[in-house]
Amino acid sequence: MFIQIKDFATHDGQKVSIRGWVYGRRSGGGVVFLQVRDGSGLCQCVVETATVDAFQKASELPRESSLTVSGVVRRDDRAPGGFELAVSAVEPIHLAEEYPITRKAHGIDFLMSHRHLWLRSRRPVAIMRIRHTVIKACRDFFDNRGFTLVDTPILVAGAGEDAQTLFPVEYFDGKAFLAQTGQLYLETACMALGKVYCFGPTFRAEKSKTRRHLTEFWMIEPEVAFAELDDVVMLAEDMICHVVDAVLCRHEDDLKFLGRDVEALRKVKKPFVRMTYAEVAENLRSEKTRKWLEDEILRDKIRLQGWIDELDELVKQVDAAKKATQKDKLQVQIHELKENIEDLEADLRNRPAHIASAQSFQFGSDLGGSDETIISRQFDKPVFVTDYPKQAKAFYMKESAVDSRLVRNMDLLAPEGYGEIIGGSQREENQDALVARMKEKGLNPEDYGWYLDVRKYGSVPHGGFGLGIERALSWICGLRHVRETIPFPRTMGRMYP
Repeated sequence: MFIQIKDFATHDGQKVSIRGWVYGRRSGGGVVFLQVRDGSGLCQCVVETATVDAFQKASELPRESSLTVSGVVRRDDRAPGGFELAVSAVEPIHLAEEYPITRKAHGIDFLMSHRHLWLRSRRPVAIMRIRHTVIKACRDFFDNRGFTLVDTPILVAGAGEDAQTLFPVEYFDGKAFLAQTGQLYLETACMALGKVYCFGPTFRAEKSKTRRHLTEFWMIEPEVAFAELDDVVMLAEDMICHVVDAVLCRHEDDLKFLGRDVEALRKVKKPFVRMTYAEVAENLRSEKTRKWLEDEILRDKIRLQGWIDELDELVKQVDAAKKATQKDKLQVQIHELKENIEDLEADLRNRPAHIASAQSFQFGSDLGGSDETIISRQFDKPVFVTDYPKQAKAFYMKESAVDSRLVRNMDLLAPEGYGEIIGGSQREENQDALVARMKEKGLNPEDYGWYLDVRKYGSVPHGGFGLGIERALSWICGLRHVRETIPFPRTMGRMYP
């Protein structure tokens, strides 16, 4: 009977068979221990000398060889998942060539160049499982609230955001662009269905190499008729709470394996912090924030020195280690610690410039990545920032009735310095005001005739937002770089594999 590793608990004491790949192998005391993965989990398979044929085959299996293993499931709290397999038979399916990803330390560029193979490792497997839950939780959230999924086009005729970040493609005898957002099309759909959302890939030709940027990423975007900014804010708040709860419910072990502080995620409860753009600007320029940032630098310098001391100790342990496996394990720890040290050193070098930029922040500027980091580091909950200057935002955002310099929009900043994961707004429902804003932004209203029709025939207040799946996942998993959150990342410098 073939079963999956994740189902071992319901087959304790039974003879079963599994199919999978060799994740690792070690021998000792006349026993071969095979680590086998099958996509659902990882298990330890114990092969003793008494099972002569199985023992010989297990002793010769290269890593990542595919195989069938049969044996009896038995409880062992020391084993991955709390169970192991006492093996009676091993049948290789395919003997793998020498696997390029070993237990030794590898740099991120090497791992990304072998992303098609690195995906098999425990870290990316855990991240991809959490990604699946994040996406499913988003879709369940909207489906259960009466939203209708509407698929919006990927090939479009013009900009939905900044025309400078469009990817052009040949389209028969003309030119088209890869979609930056599905929002404009969703606005038309919400006038038909009331509450709608889309989920799909989006593309931004931003020449940025920061840890937050991808050129191809996935967004989930709801749009709601008869909604104003407060409605959009509450919808986003409820969705984030739902998603975080779903991940905590299903993936606490995966999060801990990734080194994520699970208790920090437990603090993500309503109400979130709410600040206006004007309050953020005042915060960035304040003496209190400057002092807090300088104190943070001192704390991080102490943390950095602790890491350097730990690194020196690990190097000594490598020199004293006698077993190759022990040396390899220590080398991996050293490599990871060196990366942490390099990242923190680079961060500390940039902090003075970030502080100076914050202290001189001018009204009218959009929040930069360092500004978002400063604000979101001050809170243990997500932060809504509302009412930005309209000169810094897109043409479709509703002008404030209180201050004509502002628009009724919001960004949601994830805590712990992760920054923006959601951008949204109430949309401008007045045709004349929208045309005027298009002209201010250098757009030709004639190119958006279909979009303006929404304002001609039964226009109503409406709004929505976009959640970047990868940025949200990066925060939830506690990752340093967004590139790990997508199976095959596309950045300025990477199109392979």
